[in-house]
Amino acid sequence: MRKRRIGAMIGVILVIGGLLGIGYQTRAKSATGGSITAVGSTALQPLVEAAGEQYSGEKLGVFINVQGGGSGTGLSQIQEGAVAIGNSDVFAEEQAGLKPSNLVDHRVAVVGIVPIINKETGVTNLSTADLQKVFDGTYTNWQQVGGKNVPITIVNRAQGSGTRATFERWALGGHKAKTAQEQDSSGMVRSLVSTTPGAISYVAFSYVNKSVQALSLNHVTPTNENVEQNRWRVWSYEHMYTKGQPTGVTKDFLAYIMSPKIQATLVHQLGYIRIDQMQVDRSVDGHITPQTQR
Repeated sequence: MRKRRIGAMIGVILVIGGLLGIGYQTRAKSATGGSITAVGSTALQPLVEAAGEQYSGEKLGVFINVQGGGSGTGLSQIQEGAVAIGNSDVFAEEQAGLKPSNLVDHRVAVVGIVPIINKETGVTNLSTADLQKVFDGTYTNWQQVGGKNVPITIVNRAQGSGTRATFERWALGGHKAKTAQEQDSSGMVRSLVSTTPGAISYVAFSYVNKSVQALSLNHVTPTNENVEQNRWRVWSYEHMYTKGQPTGVTKDFLAYIMSPKIQATLVHQLGYIRIDQMQVDRSVDGHITPQTQR
């Protein structure tokens, strides 16, 4: 009887051990292991953060560290090999001091950029000519463009911001915005505009909420549909650069962001546009051609 009990106990132990072993093997296979850091564009940051959290939840033992700092920071950090991914709103070719041939561009989405103003300003539309005069300091009061008698306060993104570069190139016709207070974060820009009478700045569509007024330009509304057809011309690709071809967790995470699962959910929910929704392509020199891959 005692031998039977011992045999039974050994059998149970072996079964439990086998199950634990299977569980361990399953966990090991489901996790690529390790962590990576992605740095740069704050316009792209909400998407990468959300995708990173979801990815880490599905991949045991993997962590995606996402930081802002602006496109210039992302590009310089990936050039130096200090991070796994450099997030940018601009092509690497537009950033001085880089060697784009060393970098691999992964376009994961498109984002529109829109001027935003304090809701009490009394303006909902500007011509691009008037917008340029606001940002170069020619206009100093909103009365000059049909708004309330409130002084204009400009809030810029910091130098090196891809959002700023896109806005100056496509909204201001290549003109530089006048010297003004600068902020590193799109979220801080929105907060300042919402609480500062007469304030104006610019953010990605994904940062617009009810606390600020998004401006139409030349009576074209800032919508994804207008971006897709290039009627709203202030937009940029969202680039995730790697130094050389990605491997390991970096390769797997980039594939995850480009997967139908993420493109059909997070990209849309967070206010971005899928690459395959665009009806046009835009090259680094600004040349527009019809989208060929639908």
